[in-house]
Amino acid sequence: MAKKSESNPDAKGDKAAKAGAGGGTGKDGGAKGGARDAAAKGGGAKADAAKGAKGGGAEKAAKGGGAEKGGGAGAKAPAAAGAAAGGEAAAGAKAGAKRVPKEYVPRLKRRYLEEVVPKLKQEFGIANTMAVPRLERISLNMGMGEAIQNIKILDDAVDEMTALAGQRPTVTRAQKSIAAFKLRAGMPIGCRVTLRGERMWEFLDRFISVALPRVRDFRGVSPKSFDGRGNYTMGIRDHLIFIEIDYNKVERPKGMNVTFVTTAGNDERALYLLRELGMPFARQAG
Repeated sequence: MAKKSESNPDAKGDKAAKAGAGGGTGKDGGAKGGARDAAAKGGGAKADAAKGAKGGGAEKAAKGGGAEKGGGAGAKAPAAAGAAAGGEAAAGAKAGAKRVPKEYVPRLKRRYLEEVVPKLKQEFGIANTMAVPRLERISLNMGMGEAIQNIKILDDAVDEMTALAGQRPTVTRAQKSIAAFKLRAGMPIGCRVTLRGERMWEFLDRFISVALPRVRDFRGVSPKSFDGRGNYTMGIRDHLIFIEIDYNKVERPKGMNVTFVTTAGNDERALYLLRELGMPFARQAG
């Protein structure tokens, strides 16, 4: 019996040792498992944090993109508004510059359509209205040979012709060189301008009603200055007859040629046309 009791404590000790060892192992495994769980949880937390960071970055990027788009749209909107305002201002400036209404018709043009055309059709037996002679254009030409020595004279002539014609002329240049006149090809020697449409009718009205009566000892223009094809050319010795020219700014009087180009085709019809428009032709003797 004594042997059994002695063997039992040893067995119990061995069991306890084993149990202790097993318990230590369980504790170590639990610790390790806890560490693993904590690591897993920590990794999950890091993943969540990373995802959250990415999500926040995406949101910020989206917001930033929206802000950029909004800023671009906001920048474009004022630019578009400014362009529209500039267009309206330009349109207003053009409207203000063009004071003549659309329905305006020059006085001589209205007279030509209402009075002169029926007389021409009756006088020459013209059936088609489109075949009635009409004034096509007026050409003004001013030669300035003195411009070879002093170019300022030509500049003054250009400004004065612009004032009396209402349209800036072009500068004419020499076609060939002439040694006797000290002239070389390409040198500016004059200016000219061609008037059509409403400017033509307005100039003709001023020329007949205002300019010609200011000519000294005026007795009418010569009816012999036609070229045989219905075109009439006359010379003016002093351009100061035009009221648009300022006496105080003119250094010396200048002459010019005025040509009236018509579609008459012959001198008889052209003479009748210009006379009906008011051109004061001199009476022929006999």
